[in-house]
Amino acid sequence: MPIPADGPRFERTLLRNDVFERLRDAVVDGTFAPGEQLKDVDLATWLGVSRTPVREALLRLAASGLVVTQPGKSTVVSMIDDRKVEDARDVVGSMHELAVRQSVGLLSADDIERMRAANRDFAAAIRADDVRAALDADEALHAVPVQVLGNGAIVSVLNQFGPVVRRAEQQRFRLNGDASVAAHDRLIELCAAGDAAGAASLAFETWHTLQLADPTP
Repeated sequence: MPIPADGPRFERTLLRNDVFERLRDAVVDGTFAPGEQLKDVDLATWLGVSRTPVREALLRLAASGLVVTQPGKSTVVSMIDDRKVEDARDVVGSMHELAVRQSVGLLSADDIERMRAANRDFAAAIRADDVRAALDADEALHAVPVQVLGNGAIVSVLNQFGPVVRRAEQQRFRLNGDASVAAHDRLIELCAAGDAAGAASLAFETWHTLQLADPTP
């Protein structure tokens, strides 16, 4: 779709990371479609910033595989490549497995309740057939062990490859209601019981077996 005319306006103190996150989210949520050409001058006007942070953001997006850029030529939103999505999914799954394994003994009662609340939100989104809300809730649930652990390297890897998976999920995900809610419940209970090995194994399995259906009927 064309770049929206009513783009957000930021303060002059906008950080480069803010530009990156805004452009990343626009690719992930489909505002910018696969194959669409992105011109830094248009993006800069949309965001109300100079072209420099936009160019830097596009290079970061290229490193994640969300765009394909040729310096001095063109930048286009990448097509969704099943193999690359599967590779990213397995990396993301491994990071969550590690985060769960190392954080189980650190999770407080409040942390466990945050996970339960996220799963309730997930279940409600499933009932409403709201894919985006379901994915947001799922992300919030899995983020708890990552946040509690505070391992910057894990966060960095998830920031790079998580959006690749999220984009494919958002465009292709098919809600598998009861099974997904139940898997979350099992994960939470294993965490609450202090079963680091069991929880870590289930965390990886949940991501590794994620099915991204073909978007065609």
